[in-house]
Amino acid sequence: MLSPIQVLCSDITTLSLEPEPFASYTEADIISTVEFNHTGELLATGDKGGRVVIFQREPESKNELFSQGEYNVYSTFQSHEPEFDYLKSLEIEEKINKIRWLPQQNAAHFLLSTNDKTIKLWKVSERDKRPEGYNLKDEEGRIKDLSTVTSLQVPVLKPMDLMVEVSPRRLFANAHTYHVNSISVNSDYQTYMSADDLRINLWHLDITDRSFNIVDIKPVNMEDLTEVITAAEFHPHHCNLFVYSSSKGTLRLCDMREAALCDKHSKLFEEPEDPSSRSFFSEIISSVSDVKFSHSGRYLLTRDYLTAKVWDLNMESKPLETYQVHDYLRSKLCSLYENDCIFDKFECAWNGSDSVIMTGAYNNFFRMFDRNTKRDVTLEASRESSKPRAVLKPRRVCAAGGKRRKDDISVDSLDFTKKILHTAWHPTENIIAIAATNNLYIFQDKLNSEMH
Repeated sequence: MLSPIQVLCSDITTLSLEPEPFASYTEADIISTVEFNHTGELLATGDKGGRVVIFQREPESKNELFSQGEYNVYSTFQSHEPEFDYLKSLEIEEKINKIRWLPQQNAAHFLLSTNDKTIKLWKVSERDKRPEGYNLKDEEGRIKDLSTVTSLQVPVLKPMDLMVEVSPRRLFANAHTYHVNSISVNSDYQTYMSADDLRINLWHLDITDRSFNIVDIKPVNMEDLTEVITAAEFHPHHCNLFVYSSSKGTLRLCDMREAALCDKHSKLFEEPEDPSSRSFFSEIISSVSDVKFSHSGRYLLTRDYLTAKVWDLNMESKPLETYQVHDYLRSKLCSLYENDCIFDKFECAWNGSDSVIMTGAYNNFFRMFDRNTKRDVTLEASRESSKPRAVLKPRRVCAAGGKRRKDDISVDSLDFTKKILHTAWHPTENIIAIAATNNLYIFQDKLNSEMH
C-alpha cells in the first residue's frame, strides 16, 4: 500500500509488508536485520528463523501518481539452520545476526549472512533461458542409450519464465569462539571482517579455511575481563582503517598498516563521564550498540541506550553532536533493568548525504535528527498509521509528571515489547526500511527531494 506522510520537510510514501490483521506470528518470524544493497534496488531482511527475504524495487511507472517503484518480494531462502556444538553442549541458533551486500560486479548479486558462528556467501542470479536439444540426454535429463543416437544436433537456448536462483558459494566457519555480532565488507572488495565479543577476524572472500586475527582483547584470565566488542566496521574508502566499539562506550580506530595485530589502536574516542550523574546503570546505558561510518568517511555515528552521537575522526575528546533519543526513560531505568529492556541493542543509520540520522525507540517509534537544522521528529511504524493515503503524524512522548498536550503519549503507556531495533536507509534516496517485530515498513519520499 502507498500513502504520503510528512517527515521533517519531506513528503514520504509508505509500503507496509505485514501479515493480515490479527494474524499471529512466531519467534522465528521476528526480523533481526535489514540491509539495502549498494544501489538501493534490493533490500534484504533476515529473521530469527534463519530465513533471508530479498525485496526488489519495481521499475517506476510514469502513469501512477506515486511513480516511485514499490519493493516486492524477489526471493526467499533458508540461510542458516539450527546446529548443536557437541563439544561444548551448546545450541547454535539459526537467527541471522547481520547481512552485508557485496558491490555488484556482474549480472549476479552476492551477499554475506551470518548467525552466531557461521558466515555464508550467497549468489543471487536470474535465469530466463533453458538449454534444449542435448545429444546424450533426453528431455528429462536422463542419459540416452548411445546406440539410439544416430545424428548430432546443436543445443539451443529457449526462453522460460524468469527464475531467481540463490546458491551458497562459500562457507566461513570455525573461526569464532563467541557470538558474531558484526560483519563488514572492505572497500578493496576482496576482504571482510567478522567480530565477536572478544575478537575480530579478517577474511579473504575466496579463502574459507583460514582467517587472520586482527584484534584480540581476551585477557589471560577471564576474571579480568572488563569490556567486550559490540560492533565493528571498515572505513568506506580506506581499506586499512576500521573502527570497533565496546561495552564501555569507547570507540577504537585501528590502522592495519601499523601492525599485524591491531590491539593497539590509532585513536580512542571516549566521552569523559560526569561524576555527578554516575549511577548503577551508567555503564550499561553507555555501552555502544552500533557504530556506522558516514558515507564521506569523515564522521562516526554511534548509538547507546539513550543517545545517538556523531563523532569527528579528527576529534577524539568528545562527540561533535549528541542527540537524545528517549531521555524520558532516564527515570524508568530501574524497571527497564528488571525486564531486561535496558540491554536492547538499537541500530542507527545515515541518510545518503550524511545530513540526517535515524534510529529506533520503543512503542514502534523511530527518531530522525536533521544535523543542519537541528530539528528532530518522532514517527510511528504501525498498522494504524500506515493506511492508504494517510499522513503519518509526528508523535510526542510526555515525561512522567510532565504537562500533556492533546495526542501526547505518556511514558507510562509505552509498549516496551514493540521496539524498532533494526533500520536501514537507501544509499542515495530518501527511502527508509524499518523492522518492527515481524513487520517490514518501507517509507518513500513522494517528491524524491532532500530531507533538508
